[in-house]
Amino acid sequence: MTTHTDDRAGTGFAAVYGTLDPTALDYEHLRAVSDGMVPFGNTAGTSITEIGPDRAVVEIPATPDVTNHMGTVHAGALFTAADIAGAAAFVGAAAARLETIARLVLRGAGASYRKPALGRIRAVATVDERELRAILAADRDERFELSGKALLLDDADVVVAKFTFDYVVDIVFPAPATEKDA
Repeated sequence: MTTHTDDRAGTGFAAVYGTLDPTALDYEHLRAVSDGMVPFGNTAGTSITEIGPDRAVVEIPATPDVTNHMGTVHAGALFTAADIAGAAAFVGAAAARLETIARLVLRGAGASYRKPALGRIRAVATVDERELRAILAADRDERFELSGKALLLDDADVVVAKFTFDYVVDIVFPAPATEKDA
């Protein structure tokens, strides 16, 4: 376990998203902030179109910039969209507790490419609800493992790829106030 330090204020997810009202979560704010967070996603042309409590959706545009020499969407673009969607799904699912999330790190991933990816592609991602409940119930600094998955679909809703993700999530609570802080 980590110990409290005074340098935690304004770090982690709270520094990025600001203070959120857990009784009236603004998923559009989360989507807008998240959409610009990954410079490589911007380079690949991905766009987060939805963040909610149950899932996130990222789109890859139907442009020649994301295709390979066979005219299908490049595997790297598919992975990028799935990766961003997985992280965004966590942000939406953990929105009420983002101030305690120090970091979400992708530790491992699996990919299964099913069909040629043609045209606009949507990555629809979720995180494991059981593992998420343990994260949301944390009451002290702790490290958790979290699983996620993403389905990539073309415009006809045909699954073109499936991804699985293994994350590490670090929960960090603010340092308790001391007498000298008062």
